[in-house]
Amino acid sequence: MTAIAINGATGRMGRSITALLVDDSRFQLKCAFTHQNSAELGCDVGLIAGTHELGIAVSSVSQDALKEVKIVIDFSVPSATIELLDSCTRHGVGLVSGTTGLNEQQRNLIEQASNEIPILIAPNMSIGVNVVFRLIDQAVRMLDSNVDVEIHETHHRNKRDAPSGTAIRMGEILASAGGQKLADLSSNERVGFRDATDSKQIVFHSARGGDVVGEHTVTFFGRGERIEVTHRASSRSNFAAGALRAAAFIAQKIDHGAVGMYSMHEVLGMS
Repeated sequence: MTAIAINGATGRMGRSITALLVDDSRFQLKCAFTHQNSAELGCDVGLIAGTHELGIAVSSVSQDALKEVKIVIDFSVPSATIELLDSCTRHGVGLVSGTTGLNEQQRNLIEQASNEIPILIAPNMSIGVNVVFRLIDQAVRMLDSNVDVEIHETHHRNKRDAPSGTAIRMGEILASAGGQKLADLSSNERVGFRDATDSKQIVFHSARGGDVVGEHTVTFFGRGERIEVTHRASSRSNFAAGALRAAAFIAQKIDHGAVGMYSMHEVLGMS
């Protein structure tokens, strides 16, 4: 069994992953982390996840916390992910992270760490979402260049970043398929007047409210027709299952002494 830790264990995704780990014979949960100001520090992670007592108290990350761990699954915030990198590289621990909102500097630090350990970063580990990634890549390559593209995403009221990491990844895929960079095409608003001759943009629309797990729609507007590719998540269990599949993949990389950056495409055999 692969010894595993969860960073962000008290969050929505952390709880879902813990609940699945209890019955997964591939893994043994060794430790669970949360931020230093959490009211749930010291509480049993199994009870927090709504399963049963596991005898593992939630703690904050320390330099030696990962001594007995092979993989850490991280669903936290960018600053916490970066803090975790040092412990991972020091102990040769593989990292699977679904943290979104990383800036360029933080991504560069993760890229540097991947020279020492295997790392998988994915804004969305749902198998279904990654199928949608492939579908929209194929669609934009096949459609007329005059097609307009817009991305709508909806999440629960407590989600901090907007657009979502998944929506941004969709935009990156669409821009790349056209040989361009998302930074040159993206827009987060459509307010006031605009010149109809403006270059094509990928426009993001973000909604926040209630307890919506996650919805993403990419719309291709053509002449006389419209194509919509939509993914709706009704539970976080599919994201958690994808994270564990990614963890098993990274565990194999560690066993073979491999390092580098990986994505869900490699996990799902799409590359």
